[in-house]
Amino acid sequence: MKKKWGISVLIILLLLGGTGTYILQQNSFDMDEQTVEIDTPQGKLTGVLTLPEKYSDKVGLVLFIHGDGPIDSTHDDGYKPLWERLAALGYASLSLDKRGIGGSEGNWLDQSMDDRVEEAQQALAWARQQPAIDANRIGVWGASQAGWVISKLAGKESLAFSILVSPAINWLTQGEYNTRSQMAKEGRSVNDIEQQVNDDIRIKDLLKAGSSYDEYMSVAGQKDAMSRERWKFVSQNYSADATKDIANFSSPVLLLLGDHDINVDVKETEKVYRERVSPSELLRVKVLPDTEHSMLSTSTADSPTRALLISLFAPRNITEKGYMDEIADFLQNIHPIQEVKP
Repeated sequence: MKKKWGISVLIILLLLGGTGTYILQQNSFDMDEQTVEIDTPQGKLTGVLTLPEKYSDKVGLVLFIHGDGPIDSTHDDGYKPLWERLAALGYASLSLDKRGIGGSEGNWLDQSMDDRVEEAQQALAWARQQPAIDANRIGVWGASQAGWVISKLAGKESLAFSILVSPAINWLTQGEYNTRSQMAKEGRSVNDIEQQVNDDIRIKDLLKAGSSYDEYMSVAGQKDAMSRERWKFVSQNYSADATKDIANFSSPVLLLLGDHDINVDVKETEKVYRERVSPSELLRVKVLPDTEHSMLSTSTADSPTRALLISLFAPRNITEKGYMDEIADFLQNIHPIQEVKP
């Protein structure tokens, strides 16, 4: 809460100091944003459809599929610089609030990966009915947890392309990798790390046994325990593994990884994608140096103040240099379009 107050105070001071106009200009993007509602049997979904400000023919579309957490359609405006770049390339972007976020009905913590695949299919069906959208140029972008969704989706839908950012392969091995990497970064001892890994193994055994939340709490204790809703979510999804589903891809795939990702073992991810995507010519891999899980440079990710200032004064530079360029080049190679400079 103190951090949020501090950010708010900083913004107010900046506005009062005469920089407000500049900040507003930098956070105004060259694209047409439209709010959307999609009716589904599971309840209403709300979100944003962005289009190029000017276009003559139908445009392609990128469906955004979120990673873990209570994410709104814009990811707190974090998606907007990429949406603007896509609009300049002749692509619309469609992104929905997770269930229970914004105006979307339901609760994202009640969803399995298969539920999220069905939701993506509903979004694609809606998009194909939009008069501005070229149904032959619809693909997906997804980060982190979305890797389990998109690899399944590729076996059910005809996708023009898939862009995957920092996807994991196996839920449980990812969790252990993250624990070890995070604790090592914090300077924790080898003994502390091994103790935590052993504690986590006990939790994994409970998940595999289908244990109740009360049984989990008796082992985990109150400190740092996940909520009952989170336990239900993890219980539904802990067995997620993309290894087999990666073979579903039959159109171009761009795999974007950061070499300093402490959430996902990018070496394992790259290895499995190279083994499973066939023919190999479909796969394009880019590992960005000094980059972490969210495609931020390590210097930005490790400094909340630096991240805040960039997001205010230069939001198009918040991600690591080369990230959006790689996506643009990938799409241009699939469907060459003259990029319109803002």
